[in-house]
Formats: sequence, C-alpha cells, structure tokens
Amino acid sequence: MPTAATTTTNPTGPATVDDDWLWLEDIHGTKPLEWVDAQNARTRAAFAATPEFEAARQAVLGILESDARIPGVEKIGERYYNFWKDKEHPRGVWRRTTLAEYRKAQPRWETVIDVDALGKADNESWVWHGAQCLRPDSRRCLVSLSPGGTDAVVIREFDLHDKAFVKDGFQLPAAKSQIAWVDHDHVFVGTDFGPGSMTRSSYPRIAKLWQRGTPLTAATLVYEGSDEDLAVSAVRDLTPGFEREFVTRTIDFYTSQTFLRGKDGTLARLDIPLDANADAHREWLTIQLRDAWTVNGTTYPSGALLAARFDDFMAGKRELVVLFAPTATTSLANYSWTRHHLILNLLDNVASRQEVLTPNAHGDWQRAPLAGAPPLSTATATAVDPDDDDSYFLHVTNFLEPDTLSLGTLGRGTAQLLKRAPAFFDADAYQAQQFFVTSKDGTRVPYFQLARKALKLDGSNPTLLYGYGGFEVSLQPRYNGVVGQQWLDKGGVYVLANIRGGGEYGPRWHQAALKANRLRAYEDFVAVADDLVRRGVTSRARLGAMGGSNGGLLMGNMLTLDPQHFGAIVCQVPLLDMKRYTHLSAGASWIAEYGDPDKPEEWNWIRTFSPYQNLRPGQDYPPVLFYTATSDDRVGPVQARKMAARMEDMGYAKVWFYENREGGHGAAADARQSASMWALSYGFLWQQLGGGRH
Repeated sequence: MPTAATTTTNPTGPATVDDDWLWLEDIHGTKPLEWVDAQNARTRAAFAATPEFEAARQAVLGILESDARIPGVEKIGERYYNFWKDKEHPRGVWRRTTLAEYRKAQPRWETVIDVDALGKADNESWVWHGAQCLRPDSRRCLVSLSPGGTDAVVIREFDLHDKAFVKDGFQLPAAKSQIAWVDHDHVFVGTDFGPGSMTRSSYPRIAKLWQRGTPLTAATLVYEGSDEDLAVSAVRDLTPGFEREFVTRTIDFYTSQTFLRGKDGTLARLDIPLDANADAHREWLTIQLRDAWTVNGTTYPSGALLAARFDDFMAGKRELVVLFAPTATTSLANYSWTRHHLILNLLDNVASRQEVLTPNAHGDWQRAPLAGAPPLSTATATAVDPDDDDSYFLHVTNFLEPDTLSLGTLGRGTAQLLKRAPAFFDADAYQAQQFFVTSKDGTRVPYFQLARKALKLDGSNPTLLYGYGGFEVSLQPRYNGVVGQQWLDKGGVYVLANIRGGGEYGPRWHQAALKANRLRAYEDFVAVADDLVRRGVTSRARLGAMGGSNGGLLMGNMLTLDPQHFGAIVCQVPLLDMKRYTHLSAGASWIAEYGDPDKPEEWNWIRTFSPYQNLRPGQDYPPVLFYTATSDDRVGPVQARKMAARMEDMGYAKVWFYENREGGHGAAADARQSASMWALSYGFLWQQLGGGRH
C-alpha cells in the first residue's frame, strides 16, 4: 500500500463469524509469536537448509550491496546527498559530495550520519526514513528514523554544518507523524497528541504550529479534521519570493481539500474538485484531474493536467490551460518543475517519453520533446534544483540494460551520461517483448515478457507472472539483477502484467477496478496467465505467480478464485481478510479503494474478493508461500498468519509461512534480510515449478 500506519490492531472491531484465528491478531503476543517461530522453522527447513539456498542468498546479497550501483543524489544547499547501504554499512550512511566529485567514477564522500553506528549507540535497530531540510540555507534538517522499519518514526533535528543532532532541538517520539518547516523557529506538526488526535486510519487528525523552545503541549491549533478523515497536514512552500502556507484535509485516499493559510490563520479553500491534485510552483498552479471537470462551459477530461496563474485563480479567475490531455494509449506518470520549465514524464502503452513545456509572459506554453529512453524503457526526468536553474537528472532503466543516470540543462543540448550501473546477468541471450490480451469483458490488457531469444513454445518453461493492480500504481520496465540471476539465468520466463487497478493508462485504468469492480483486475491477471499457456510459453503446472501488499490480495484471489491456473504462488505482506481489514493496522485508509465491509451492501461485493472468507476445504489449491513481517504497521502480519493457519487447519500441507521480525511493510530492514527473502521466494518457486506441480 502506498501509505503508512500505526503498529496496533483495533481490538474493538467486529469479528468474522466462525473465525478461530483471531488470537493471531495479537501481533506481539507470546502464543502468536510461538506459532510464528514454529512456522518459520518449518519453512526454513523446507527451503533454506540447502547449499543452493545459501548460494542464492549470497548472490542476491552481492547484487544488493554492489559498490558499483548508481548512488542517486539529492541537492541540498550546495552539496549532493546520497543514502548508501553496503556490506560495511547494512543500515546505511547518509553522505555528501560536490557535483565535481560526483562526476568522477569514484567520488569522495563525506559521511554525515552513520545509521549503523547511531543504532549501536542508541541500542536501537534504526532504519533510515529520510530528512527534510530548511531552505534556503538548508543547514537544519528534520531526520526520520524508524525502529525496525515501521512506518512510525522518531524525528530529530540535525545540524548539517556541525554534523550533529541539535541539543534541545525539535524532537518527536515514535509515531506516525507529519512535520514540516515553517522557519528556523517554527514547524507545522501532526502527531499523536493523545487520545483522539489520530484518525480512524491511524494518521494525524490535527495540525498544529510548534515554536522552538516550547513543549509540544504548547503548540497552537492550525486545523482539526474528523475521525473519519484519512489525515490532516500543513506545509509551508519555502520558495524565495513565493512563500505560502497550505493545509490539507485528506478525506480518503483519493479525495481531499486544500486551503491557503493567510497570515492571520484564516483558510481559503482552493476551488478544485475533491479528487483532483493541486500543486503550486512559483506563480503557477497545476491541477491534475481524476474525473472530468466542467468550468465556465468547458469540460476538461479525466487524467488531464491544467495550469493557471495562482493569484488569479485564488481571486476567482478561471483561465485554465491544458498542459496534458490523455489519449487512448497515453497517460501522465508524473511531472517536475525546473526554474523556468515543466517536464512531463508520460506513458504511451506503458513505455516512457518526455515533453518540456515552457510558459511565456502571456501565459502561452511552448512544447518540445525531450530525448529520453529507447523502446520498452522507463525514463524519469526530475529537476535538480527548481529554485536555482533548469538542470535535470534523467534516469533510464529497462529489462535488459543496466540503469543509467544523466545530467542535462534544458535548452543546452542533450543530457550527458554521469553513471551506468553494472550488469548482473548476460542480457544478450534474452529479449523483452510486449503483448496484449483481451480480458473477460473485452478490455485490451498489456503485459511484458522477458525470456530467452531461443524460447521454445512447447509449454515447458517455468514462468513467473508478477502483478499489482491497485492504487493507480504503474508497473513499468526496469532492470532487475535479482530476476536476471535467480530466474532468467536458471531457465525461467518473467512476465509483468499491467492489469486494471494500476495507473498505466491513467485514472480510468485505476477506476475500472475500484470497489465493486475489483474482479476486473483479477480477470485481467487470469487472461494473461491463460495467454501464456495458449501461446505455449508455459503450462499451468509450471506457471507461478507473485505479488505483494495489494498484489498480495491479488495472489490471495488467484489462490482461492482461480487455483487451477497456477503451479505455485508467493504472497507477500498481503491483505487477505477483507471482512476485518478496516480494523487491522491502517486498513481504514483504503476504504476508497476496496469499500467498507461494515456496510452490508458493500460487504456483498467485497466478499467476492476476500480470500480468507473464500477458502474452502477439499479444493486443489497450488502450493503457496506467505511472507510477512512482525513490524509491518501498514498492512500488518496478522492477515497472512490467519490465512496460513486456516489453510493448514483445513488439511492443506503445501502451505508455508515466514514472518521476518523487522522490515516493516517492505518485510526487510536491510540488504541481508532482503537477500534471504528473495532467496527463499525463488527457492520455493523453483522447487515447485522446476519439475512441475507435485
């Protein structure tokens, strides 16, 4: 899921009828953890007690900790900062360098924060969650540290000049907080102020203004939302000359209200649709639409990006310019402002291209292409410093070529290559292809296939089908050394399904699988699976499926609704109990995606895609591996626990479960834990699919 959560379940929520496994919802209880330990031991014995597992783990670890990886950077002040993990620093170091140094093959780095050393000093298993620094001098930063990888973080003020935490500076204990700089002596803060201060979704319900040197209890109210809202937040735009303060009431995952906060604290709402996203950049306001919007007799389509002069819009003028309008095959992935230009990162049948838009004094916009990526690639152009100049980073990735990072300046020719990642497998033997299949309702669904050029279409190839299909998240081509080494090089075929529920074709693609239409996403995934068999790529016995989070819900439904299609399934950090999901961890925040099971009329259709309730004894379910984390405070581990326990109780022997203690929703706190997770997952799949279903 794209959002965070708290660490506890809601013990007052309604229980599913005849649910014998509610006791597993006690996340840190002695009895549930004893059950977890027993399951982990059984799974390790089955898949991790072999020389092959250790060899795979070491190979994956070598990829994840390779010193030749591209160190992505962020410009803060005059220096370029990078967060880096390697074998000497498994939890990572926050470090910095100059642009001149960064251009070198082996830059010299200055360590700013050593997270491993900090964790040792604090006797805490810290996981880095980033830093936000106060512009324009960027000396003071608010550093977020997670205990064990949870979404809840500790926040501490840090001085970049002294390279030390600020004594008596801004600090917040572990909570799912929102904090933002106002100026040197003030921050906006939303956190757990006490009972009733968090929403039902477990996010801050109240935003306050907090002054340096005063206790948090003295912070003054800025805005207060309702318990049923998803979250409330406040920020200050620190762009010199365009300083503005905004308050956002997030109603649910896809609707919100944004207010401009005046100097006297009064709020003026931005008059845009609730499901639109607004962004202010200097004199401009951009509005991205999820649904069509009619203004002054003109209708702007869903998925469009509009622009207006900010002050004019707030004054009531509605002179809107269409910066992007989708077509049947194109959508807006994201956009990035430089000092004088706007870069659009677009998708055209899930492949990337870029456009550069330039406004003039009359409000007209010039449009030009930006040299980007080869076919079937993902390219993302982002501004280096939008307050300073028109430079940009261009990151390009695809299935077969290692990632590249280039640096350019708009209006000064093409970007120049800065870094190239290493190759972790020999790609010459493989080819990436895109196919389309017709789903059950006639919709044309794309998918990518990565396989050997000499692939025999005789149905014998072990094939792994990956999907997500939710929250308007797009799955795009990218280089993955782990897939190359652990799947392709061992004889497998890898397939990426662009099913509905994602954002590959903009809001319409997402909305087609919302709530009561959820089954459309699953029908798309099955259509891809069937097409792989029809084309002779694989057979049902040799076809595996994998997905995590919302993709874990997808896997749960493949298991219970369409088990005959698959030879094995890996289900990671999943949603599965859709009857109780709104009462577990951050589940209430996703009602806009799935619906509310506490409403009988909505449960009538939610139940059709609730794997935990749809389990039946005597079915021919394929072997399944559930992978989760005790510290996952977003989806939580209890749904995977209950699903595995219930399947075992029904007599299914080929059910395996593994719960990592750390890692949060990513299920791994560092590269070593990630390497074990992937070695276990691929080892399970090869054991099940390498020789067919047995």
